[in-house]
Amino acid sequence: MSNKVQIKRLVTGIPGLDSLFGGGIPEFSFNLIAGTPGSGKTTLAHQMMFALTSTESRALFFTVLGEPSLKMLRYQQQFSFYDLKKQNESIRYVNLADDIMDGDYDRVLARILAEVKAYSPSFVFVDSFRSIVQAADYQSKGPTDLQHFVQRLSMQMTSWQATTFLIGEYMDSEAQTSPVYTIADGIVWLVQSKQRNSVVRKVQVVKMRGQANSQGAHTFRIDNDGVHVFPRAMVDPNEVKRPAARIPATSKRLSTGVAELDAMLGGGIPAGYSTLLVGPSGSGKTVLATEFLAEGVRIGEAGVIAAFEKSPNQLLSQKLDDLVQSGQVGLIDTHSLDLSIDETLHDLVSTIQRLNAKRVVIDSLSGFELALAPAFQEDFRESLYRLVAVLTGMGVTVLMTTELEDRYGDLRFSPYGNAFLADAIILQRYIELEGEFKRVISVVKVRGSKHSKAIRLFDIEDDAVVIGDPLSHYEGILTGKPTSMLRGGLTTD
Repeated sequence: MSNKVQIKRLVTGIPGLDSLFGGGIPEFSFNLIAGTPGSGKTTLAHQMMFALTSTESRALFFTVLGEPSLKMLRYQQQFSFYDLKKQNESIRYVNLADDIMDGDYDRVLARILAEVKAYSPSFVFVDSFRSIVQAADYQSKGPTDLQHFVQRLSMQMTSWQATTFLIGEYMDSEAQTSPVYTIADGIVWLVQSKQRNSVVRKVQVVKMRGQANSQGAHTFRIDNDGVHVFPRAMVDPNEVKRPAARIPATSKRLSTGVAELDAMLGGGIPAGYSTLLVGPSGSGKTVLATEFLAEGVRIGEAGVIAAFEKSPNQLLSQKLDDLVQSGQVGLIDTHSLDLSIDETLHDLVSTIQRLNAKRVVIDSLSGFELALAPAFQEDFRESLYRLVAVLTGMGVTVLMTTELEDRYGDLRFSPYGNAFLADAIILQRYIELEGEFKRVISVVKVRGSKHSKAIRLFDIEDDAVVIGDPLSHYEGILTGKPTSMLRGGLTTD
């Protein structure tokens, strides 16, 4: 036989799931959807079923419940994917509760095969397969009987050219011993974990024969539309290089919208760089970020801003509100709890692609960390690296704000130890000068490029950043004795 067998991949209709499978579910495969109670197994199965079925490709859904199937359907019908027309035309529900009472595998198999022969479905679902196993164990059936039953069921379904899904509640300890795990072509594992007051749902493709699948656990949510999976962004260090290595310092520069600051940066921010804008509360970080986006719109570059710290009503100045309302700047309102890095990155990438955006603002990293579920706060540094690498890998220029407590003598650039991720750092601070608090701004670094070392006064006027004289102009303070008037970690050197 010279030609390889080509296996068709079926699209599940669940956002983000097919990419985990490696393109979809293999046709005529024998699969297990397993997980802990309440993790979303039945909802996942129904959403797949309604996406896959049609008048030509019908489905049989076997239920093994101690209560009528009508109760389960009553709740499933609340999701937008539930199609009553398909339920009547291409989906048939069969309750196996009576057939499993005596724990006889042969009786259960005979009933399933009889229904399959009569209905000729393309898809078969058994929920919960675990209930069949438990009923048989009660009657002292051994693992050999279960393995024989599963093998016969798998062979029969494949011969009928049906793609099969067994749904069941399994614990991690059972994965090594259950014969279902050995025989199944594909295994999807769902879990929900609680940390403090937050609950996070994750899905993992444990096994998928014949095709490469995404490894690891991936976040998913269940909302009114059903299941939405957010695949983890995988960063290949051989493909995602530091911007300094792939973009010459003499390449295109992006204006911040403030001419004096562009000059301090050596001509603006190099395209594709990630820039960290550091400063204490009220120092003008969001105002400068708005100037950065507005300048992009002025020259025809769309932008995106992700707001983590403030609600839209608090965040939007009139200038930024006008940009958002015009559709030239996309706003991602992430003012909610229990976020995941991957869900946020998914929204960012989708908005960037929709607008063909060239500039992205993340305001702020401090609020971002607080909005994450505790499970993701633990590896925030690593997750932030993935997020920055993916965005800069797309060629967009990223401006991230972060708030630091101004401790005067303690000069830091990030509370996360990740300032190395930034290709450029702009620092805003307060100083005490002539009996008043003044704002100062400086450029700490621009990777691969010369930049100004000056510390300059600046102020906010009409929602715009206005940069003033260098502090060196204050001769009496910088060269004289009253250095106590100049604080904030700055020296007279």
